[in-house]
Amino acid sequence: MTASHSPVSVAILSFPETTASVIYGMYDLFMSAGRDWGLIVDGRPGPALVRPCVVSVLSQSFMAANDVRIAPQATIEERADADIVCIPELAVAPGEPLTGRFSDEIAWLKRCYARGATLATACSGAVLLAEAGLLDGQDATTHWAYCDILRSRYPAVKVHKERALVVSGEGQRLVMAGGGTSWQDLALYLIARFVGVDAAMNVARINLIDWHAIGQQPFARLARSTQVEDAVIARCQTWIAEHYHERSPVAAMVRLSGLAERSFKRRFQLATGMSPLEYVHTLRLEEAKQMLEAGDQPIEAIANEVGYEDAGFFSRLFRRQVNLTPAQYRKRFGSMRRALKSGL
Repeated sequence: MTASHSPVSVAILSFPETTASVIYGMYDLFMSAGRDWGLIVDGRPGPALVRPCVVSVLSQSFMAANDVRIAPQATIEERADADIVCIPELAVAPGEPLTGRFSDEIAWLKRCYARGATLATACSGAVLLAEAGLLDGQDATTHWAYCDILRSRYPAVKVHKERALVVSGEGQRLVMAGGGTSWQDLALYLIARFVGVDAAMNVARINLIDWHAIGQQPFARLARSTQVEDAVIARCQTWIAEHYHERSPVAAMVRLSGLAERSFKRRFQLATGMSPLEYVHTLRLEEAKQMLEAGDQPIEAIANEVGYEDAGFFSRLFRRQVNLTPAQYRKRFGSMRRALKSGL
């Protein structure tokens, strides 16, 4: 995004059944994008790259679930044209029925999605998307305490309890972060995708957000993996998402495209910002990260499963891209996931 472009507009939905920390925490991170790095580095604030606004069905202030007063800046209808809509955590018991509740918010979310907005949820906020029917047939995640009820109450939703961040839906416009402070990762991902990786990294550095201290790869993969407008390349993206582990995947994509190899590579680079081989490595390493976090398979087995016959090459590539060895990555991110899964 250049200075000549308008800031990305973000509507942060608020309602009494949530907590202020998520709403205003995301607000602060969005406000920081572009502005604060220049202020810290050379004493001059930079241009605002994101324009957040706290919205609500209610026009007057109200008490949130944690007894903090929230003052909406606009009603939902006054910000119906936002590029991004963020839904904070839903502070209701996991099994509590929602029928008839949040009807105005749900109707607005459906209109925003139909208009082309990206809907992003933090923690248990994904339940509202499910209640709206927007997650039917889609991959999803939510706070670990709500995953089982999400799966049982909405059986058409493909719930990934082990994932901290899931991007799905038409045009990858449904973004869901898991529990706790994963709203930080959600806000950073959205900045990376809609503004740029550098802006997101600067916000992460300013705020000392640890998850992204491993480098730019988590941002870069997600921000650059959206489906492209080139129909031939988009078809190849769809294919490689399911076949990245196969041998000679780039050659297979060339055959699928029907293009000459040189033309295919040029168009792929132009459409995605990555070479075909870099794209394959990115998909493989992302899947390897999920496997390292979620289980205790030997690293050699993981390398093999994602498409690398040489475990040593896999480990060197992982270290170069992620700035951690596979073992270090597992130790750093796997222990917390296991603790959450065991209820500790």
